[in-house]
Formats: sequence, C-alpha cells, structure tokens
Amino acid sequence: MNKNYINEHFTKVFDNPAEKFFFSPGRVNLIGEHTDYNGGHAFPCALSFGTYSGVRKRDDNKIRLISGNFSITCEINVDENIQYKESHNWANYPKGVILEMLKLGCKIGGFDLYIWGDIPSGAGLSSSASVEMLTATTINELFDCKISTKELVLLSRRAENNFVGVNCGVMDQYAVGFGKPEHAILLDCQAISHENVPLILGDYIIIITNTNNSRSLATSEYNQRHSECESALKILQAACNVEFLCALDVPTFEQHKHLIKDEILLNRATHVVYENARTIKAVDLLNAGDLASFGKLMTESHISLRDLYEVTGNHLDTLAEAAWQVSGVLGSRMTGAGFGGCTVSLVHKNNVDNFQNTVAKIYQKATGLEPSFYVAKVGSGAVEI
Repeated sequence: MNKNYINEHFTKVFDNPAEKFFFSPGRVNLIGEHTDYNGGHAFPCALSFGTYSGVRKRDDNKIRLISGNFSITCEINVDENIQYKESHNWANYPKGVILEMLKLGCKIGGFDLYIWGDIPSGAGLSSSASVEMLTATTINELFDCKISTKELVLLSRRAENNFVGVNCGVMDQYAVGFGKPEHAILLDCQAISHENVPLILGDYIIIITNTNNSRSLATSEYNQRHSECESALKILQAACNVEFLCALDVPTFEQHKHLIKDEILLNRATHVVYENARTIKAVDLLNAGDLASFGKLMTESHISLRDLYEVTGNHLDTLAEAAWQVSGVLGSRMTGAGFGGCTVSLVHKNNVDNFQNTVAKIYQKATGLEPSFYVAKVGSGAVEI
C-alpha cells in the first residue's frame, strides 16, 4: 500500500488531493486473552497491515468520513452534538474518537477523511482499534493537538467503551499505538505501561489463520464476560484487598476460590488468573529461547479459553485442534476476543505448506468454510507516512 493509491481514491471522492497520509496497524495477541480488562498482562504485537488514511482540512466545520471498504459514508459537524447512530456503522469509531478529542479541548476544525484498510473484517485483529488510533493520530497531527501517544490510546479506548458500547480493555489500542518492528509488547494493563520484548523465533514463524466466520465485538457475549469477571471479583474482595482479578497470584486465588459458589463465575476467574500467570511465564520463556515451552503455553491458553471462558466455538476449536496435529507446530491458540476470528500458531518455516494444507483440509471438512492464512510480519505503531 502506498500514498499514491490513497491519494488517487481521496481525489476521486473529494475532488481535491489529500494533504497528509497516515497508517495504523492491526494487532495479534500472542498470549494473555481477556486479561486486559481484568488488570492483567497481555503480549500483543503490531502487524505490518492495517488501515490507511488521507486527510485534508476544510474551511468550515464539516467533517466528511468515507471508507474505501464500506459503502456507508458519514457527514457530521464539529459544532453539533455528535451521537452514536447504528446506521453509521464503521464511522461510529472515528466519531467516538472525535468526540473524545473535543472533550480534551483539542481545537478541531472541518476535514475530509478517507480510510482504507486491509485487515480482514471481523477477524479479531483489531480493525476497530486500528481505525480509532488512525483517526486519533490523524487529527492529532492535522490540528497540532500535542496529545501524547498514551493519551491517544486511552481516549481511543474511551471511544469504544462509552460511544460504541464495547467494554474492551486497553490492549488493542495500546498495541496499535506502541507497536515496534520485530518486537512484541509485554503490557501491564493495570499500570498501563509496557516493555518491548524482541521476538526472536529462530526457525519458527507466526501464522495467523482466519476462520472467515465473522463476529462482532459489540455483542452481549463479550460484555457478559466482563460482567461475570466483575461479579467474581466482588466475591473475592470479601477476603482479598485487590482491585482487579489479575492482582491475585495463583496461590492466593487457590486459597480463596472456594468463596465463589457459582461454577460459571469460578471458571471465568480461574481462566483470568491462570492466563495472567501464563503470560508472564511465556515472556520469560521466550526471552530464554525456550520456544517449545512457549508454544505449550499457547495451547494451554486456548484450552482454558475453550473450557473455562467459553469464547472459542466450533470454528476456532477446529482450527486450533487441527494445528496441534501438524508436525512442526509448537503451539496454536485463538487470538482476540473470540466468537470467531483467528488463531495464531507458531510453525517451523519448513512446515508452512504442510501446515496450511492440513489445517485447511480438516477445517473445510468440518465447517464447510475455507480458512485464510497470513504470515505475521511485525510492524510499527500508528504513524504519519
């Protein structure tokens, strides 16, 4: 993707060339799922593909939003009350970001914004966070708002929480904002801080497999998991002085888990506490070069998400279980919120063709769908191009 492509389409729809161009990546989470909104750790990395924008200031206060991926266009005015509208579909994400930036006092004028992305829609690779951070970065530079990357991350999360209505944690926006080539991010979601960890995989590569079974994050299922974790936490707080589930280490949780009488709530809490421990251990193993043990933790993560957190489903389970059967695969797990989307697998470079052929054959026979495969190249965070 290059600026000429974006500018060509920008000029077609707005009758003038763009002034500036930006890129915002998708992300894949290697381990640490559903820990972010529970104050734990996650281990994502930014991808080399994502969403792109061309933008041009206007002389009035009108904002026009057009996507090259969707037929829905949106027009709002900075002076008017910006509200969520279901009919605006994708445009609600940039609208929510615009509203949050206005609340911070950013002096935003009118502009035309064209967005095009090559993140598979509904794949769980954070297309929404990519669009949010793309919008925030674009506006920040266009109007010289001087907002830090961290605050852009936080306001983008607020846009998704409060405007779109998805109770997501901060991981997606953070990975999109702070991504670094050839590195993953050990993210402490409670402290909202991170450590860049070199991804030294030797003869192994990361392959993302898309179920092509689209799902939406803005569902009752996702928000229900959030609510169930809050309920489990309240029960444990009777004996433990903690603000988040992930503030509990495994021994402390084991000591007090009997307080949770509801089996579903116990399962949710068990996943979260053990997943947080797995994430911290996984980074230590990766730093030590123990890729085999790192892969085993990835597989353990999927089993926990399947059996305890119940967010995988037949399509993701079929992909993961097929991957586990292939020689040269160290580990495979669902990535993202679940309910469809993608798996991430650690595969030996000499077994890539066999991996893809075997997994595709098993998956198609079981589901009637064909999966898509992406070799994950680790990219940078949101940036002007």
